[in-house]
Amino acid sequence: MSFPGPNQPPSNGGGNNPNGGNNPFTNPFGRNSGNNGNNNGRNGKNGADGNKPNGSRPFWQSPWLWVVVVALLAVTMFQIFAGSGSQTIDTKDGMQILNGNTVEYATIVDNTQQVKLKLSSDYSATDPDTGRTKNYGKNVQFYYTYAQSAAVVKAVQKADPAKGWTASMQQTSIWTYLLTSLLPFLIIFALFWFLMSRMGGAGGMLGMGGKKNSGKLLDGQTPTTKFSDVAGEDAAVQEVEEIKDFLKDPSRYKALGARIPRGVLLYGPPGTGKTLLARAIAGEAGVPFYSMAGSDFVEMFVGLGASRVRDLFDEAKKNAPAIIFIDEIDAVGRKRGGSGMSGGHDEREQTLNQLLVEMDGFDNDTNLIIIAATNRPDVLDPALLRPGRFDRQVAVEAPDLEGREAILKVHAKGKPFVPDVDLHMIAVRTPGFTGADLANVLNEAALLCARAGAQLIDNRAIDEAIDRVQAGPKRRSKGMALDELRNTAYHEGGHALVAAAMNDTDPVTKVTILPRGRALGYTAVMPTEDRYSMSRNQLLDQMAYAMGGRTAEEVVFHDPTTGASNDIEKATKIARQMVLDYGFSEKLGAIKWSDDEQSDLGALTHKYSARTAEIIDEEVLKLVETAHTEAWNVINENRDILDELVRQLLVKETLNEKELAAIFANIKKAPKREVWLSDDKRPDSDIPPVPIPENLKKSAGLTN
Repeated sequence: MSFPGPNQPPSNGGGNNPNGGNNPFTNPFGRNSGNNGNNNGRNGKNGADGNKPNGSRPFWQSPWLWVVVVALLAVTMFQIFAGSGSQTIDTKDGMQILNGNTVEYATIVDNTQQVKLKLSSDYSATDPDTGRTKNYGKNVQFYYTYAQSAAVVKAVQKADPAKGWTASMQQTSIWTYLLTSLLPFLIIFALFWFLMSRMGGAGGMLGMGGKKNSGKLLDGQTPTTKFSDVAGEDAAVQEVEEIKDFLKDPSRYKALGARIPRGVLLYGPPGTGKTLLARAIAGEAGVPFYSMAGSDFVEMFVGLGASRVRDLFDEAKKNAPAIIFIDEIDAVGRKRGGSGMSGGHDEREQTLNQLLVEMDGFDNDTNLIIIAATNRPDVLDPALLRPGRFDRQVAVEAPDLEGREAILKVHAKGKPFVPDVDLHMIAVRTPGFTGADLANVLNEAALLCARAGAQLIDNRAIDEAIDRVQAGPKRRSKGMALDELRNTAYHEGGHALVAAAMNDTDPVTKVTILPRGRALGYTAVMPTEDRYSMSRNQLLDQMAYAMGGRTAEEVVFHDPTTGASNDIEKATKIARQMVLDYGFSEKLGAIKWSDDEQSDLGALTHKYSARTAEIIDEEVLKLVETAHTEAWNVINENRDILDELVRQLLVKETLNEKELAAIFANIKKAPKREVWLSDDKRPDSDIPPVPIPENLKKSAGLTN
């Protein structure tokens, strides 16, 4: 290893649960069905389609009908299996009884070869296996074969029971026929219907009956989230502020002839608070919030996704003004076409088409706003992004320094800290962290303190939490050989030394040889300020110190290890981006070559020739080898500093920024690179850039 580069639970109420109110299997007695209809009474209207708090249901959904059916089946099965209560005895014993004088009545059942006897006294016999006497009672029966039928009839005639005897035929009852013939099919059908109603989401079996699934009204009411809960995203909040105002008072906008955006697309990296911002809009406006994920629309059966879209919009229109939120819309809104083949994409494309139709299906008087979130806006279909649908796109990016501090203040509420904990310094040390990352940092720090039995969260716990989020949890090097430990120290020391010797790198803040995550060591190179772009020299420096670990192993041990595989991968990735995406190649020019597309057969095709591919490979190799050479020069010129760094690492295991600064005090810096020209015919200019105004320096805190 080298260098690292508040939700609300869904409601369980029955307000809009497709299986909560009318499904006799999940809610047979209609408990909590008073919330059905999405609280229409709250808005002063009840749906005319049966979505009333106490609406009637079909007779087959009545719980008492199912209770009666189950009771009848139970009674019938008891009668069948319990029978008349006669005890079965051996045929030999039955013939002996007939030879006696205790038989009062006898019945011969011809088609089952059965003789039923009613005795004047209990019959007892000894079990030959156990030797115990068993009482069979006064009603006994035995069976005979066809060959014995004549002898049995003669025995009954000879016994001449006091109350007579008879012969009969066993009749199959209607209940037995139903149980043996129809009941298995009914059970299979009921099970199939139940599974389809739970899986399909469109209600009933195959979407042909029952209440169809619609958007879930969060907590059965309007969300309580406010803009004050969304910290660190002031620009995004400002962009959606007018949507809240429109939903609360649309007359102000309509008087000027303004049309509020029908759809708002929130895009940004994972964990930046897109879902939280959408809930905050609904909470500020005081309107219902319908939330569904893009994957909820895509089902196994064609047509169910489109049906879900229709149901969602119909339900939202009944409760307008309202907000529809579709999370991860890229699951259903990807670009259509491409393969030209039918099959796997038919359902998704039908769902997308229905979504496009529904977004065009309401006018300006319909106070309905569609908000979608995604971290892949580049893969969305252009028809979704045109004006009139998602005509406003709001970037929800990783927060800056002030934003991170504001987020930390939100998540620090309710957590006890020691007095010397400075949230501002934590924000400075966490550039590039999202809101979810910062929340995780404070939560991990609290867990670490609770594990240690501490009452307050201190800076040591926060330091460890930041390292956990960046590189993974610490693990002890059990059984690691001393030679391998020393190798790891030289590897991480090589990263740190090269990073400190380069001219356009960020400061090295920590080096450790304690295993963390999947790595044997960890070197932290953290920027001192937020950065939104990288220069060519900064990228070259990153490649150089990425190769520093591998180079140190070569210089010191003359036998590199496999521990540098991740470093080589990172250096190669940077080099390929420089050539393919950033135009940092003299031979290839400022052209973007990375427009790869996937063919119909799944193969990756390129828009450049095989000759260009060879040049790309040559340029990538040249960049990586140049970085390798720069790292080699730095390590050889500062070998004494590297050895001192390794000595302290082997003793202390972890070195912080101040300790590293003392070690690197006499480091020999790498020479500055020559000015890079994209072409010799375009020489550099001697005119310097304009100076930064003093007021900008003051606003940035660079001057007093």
